[in-house]
Amino acid sequence: VLACFVAVAFADAEVHEVSRSLDVGPDSYSYDVKLDNGVSAQESGKLKNEDTIAAQGSYSFTSPEGEKVEISYIADENGYQPQGALLPTPPPIPIAIAKSLEYLAAHPPKDLH
Repeated sequence: VLACFVAVAFADAEVHEVSRSLDVGPDSYSYDVKLDNGVSAQESGKLKNEDTIAAQGSYSFTSPEGEKVEISYIADENGYQPQGALLPTPPPIPIAIAKSLEYLAAHPPKDLH
């Protein structure tokens, strides 16, 4: 679904499908779409249990700045988990904080009660 929004957001006036496949079964599905402007998306999913569908897939497009954006993901009972070189990442933990955490793990505080 997200890939469709990305495709629309960056679509040229005339965009055509290069290829498309769709396979839907009773407990699983898969699709693969490629457009002539370089946008592509693929996903496969299966019923993991009565309440959960586990899906994995990827999509790619070229940003307005000309960068190739490639995102892969897993979506399951743990939520949407994207991965990609252009996704923001948290900064590293400062050394002093890391050392403090190591010390606390090695020397847990004693119960004061």
